[in-house]
Amino acid sequence: ITAALQNAVEAKRLYYPPDPASRSDCSIGGNIATNAGGPRCLKYGVTRDYVLGLEVVLPDGSIAKLGGRCHKNKTGFDLARFFVGSEGLLGIVTEATLKLLPKPPFRACVGAGFRSMRNAARAIRGIFKAGFLPSALEIADAFTLAAARERTGSRQFDGCNAHLIVEDRWAGKIDPQRTARVAKSHRRILTAVHPKGFGEVAVEKFWALRREFSYSLRDTGLTKLNNDIAVPRGMLEPLFKFAAQLQKKHGIRVACFGHAGDGNIHVNLMMDEADPEQVRRSDAALDDLFQQVLAWGGVVT
Repeated sequence: ITAALQNAVEAKRLYYPPDPASRSDCSIGGNIATNAGGPRCLKYGVTRDYVLGLEVVLPDGSIAKLGGRCHKNKTGFDLARFFVGSEGLLGIVTEATLKLLPKPPFRACVGAGFRSMRNAARAIRGIFKAGFLPSALEIADAFTLAAARERTGSRQFDGCNAHLIVEDRWAGKIDPQRTARVAKSHRRILTAVHPKGFGEVAVEKFWALRREFSYSLRDTGLTKLNNDIAVPRGMLEPLFKFAAQLQKKHGIRVACFGHAGDGNIHVNLMMDEADPEQVRRSDAALDDLFQQVLAWGGVVT
């Protein structure tokens, strides 16, 4: 289980960055098959970037050893990485050798609510324009936030139509003052876009709330068609605008949240699967969504 691996290596002051929201339930083998990511991928990369070697069982039952234990291996075809993200098509992973990093001891995290997705998107541009590369930069829309309030009882998102979480991590000499300076810099950039307010909870409480988003949408009783799409980061604001247009055009609720820092947004169509008309309209909405994402140079999964 991914979380079990992370807990074990962090006890040794090491770090395995990929962190899908389902990390307490999903397996490393599944992460490799899907090339899983998560919020920290903005700075640290996805599962593929941490696979050094694999043992795989091929469709004919034979066993192949790919890659190895070397951090630098540039000889021949990169077959181990070729299997990452293959969804089981090429074989089944039975053993993995993973790269670990030294655990970054310092974290600065700020949460901010906004009255509109447009302002949140402007804040994202401001973070990068200022020269920051956060370890995570997450966004959620009003529908997602309302569902999270209902599930968790948290008041962090009251009155927000969009919410950002900005976190940075780094290694180095112990310097608590730097943590405060980084958090202050993030706040200053976000303040320029007129946030509704800042969250005041501890870092892990922010992430505990963030990991509840998908489950919160499930709790609405609607069927969640989860589309794990990605667009060039400059197209985030048009994507959120397009999602709002989908709601109006097809009469299907749309909930958007995800990894704003790398343009990977979960655009969830929320519909009543028992209603044939909603099923038909959701199919049409999916066609529109995928065509537009591809037209922007994005990718769909």
